[in-house]
Amino acid sequence: MKKAIYFTATWCGPCQSFKPIMAEVMNEGHSVRILDIDKNEELAREYNVKSVPTTVIEKDGVEVHRIVGGRSKSEMIAHLS
Repeated sequence: MKKAIYFTATWCGPCQSFKPIMAEVMNEGHSVRILDIDKNEELAREYNVKSVPTTVIEKDGVEVHRIVGGRSKSEMIAHLS
């Protein structure tokens, strides 16, 4: 099963616009972990997050895709399926 780690920030306008889409993806049963980079600096560094929003898709703990910026709900679901 794939899971998403969504790196965001409260001061990031595009992040705030994309957050409801990620909430819808979560509500449809997909695994999404939302992390504020300012509260999770070490993990953001570990994942080499250079800009937000960034979504890292993992399968069995291994990164299989990285999306920088917002995307449509259908595109996010396709990456997680």
